[in-house]
Amino acid sequence: MPSETSRRPCSSYLNADKVLVSGFSCPRTGGDAGAVYCCGFQDVKYCCDDPHSFFPYEHSYMWWLSVGALVGLSIAAVVLFAFIITVCVLCYLFISTKPRSKLDTGLSLQMAGKTSFLLPQILFFFLTSF
Repeated sequence: MPSETSRRPCSSYLNADKVLVSGFSCPRTGGDAGAVYCCGFQDVKYCCDDPHSFFPYEHSYMWWLSVGALVGLSIAAVVLFAFIITVCVLCYLFISTKPRSKLDTGLSLQMAGKTSFLLPQILFFFLTSF
């Protein structure tokens, strides 16, 4: 058991639920004897063995969290890249398969002035045929 002079105090604090947690000394009774430093934030404090520790997690936990984030970001990047390639290919196919000349609709369009000239001829044809 460490002597009273080697124990580091953790002052009392309000946790995230605004409940007062009373102060304690590190290392805690029944806890890790190497955890002699008071670590944490204003709303969570704990005993640790590294005075520069910021989180109450093992380093391996944080490593797996980082690996999971990297895998997720990698998958998202591949999906985005595939989407961009697909859009580019579809645009190329759309542009390259457009007809080069205008389509023939089968209708011969005439100017409005010529239409008025044909109307009397049609009337004359119908009137003379009866």
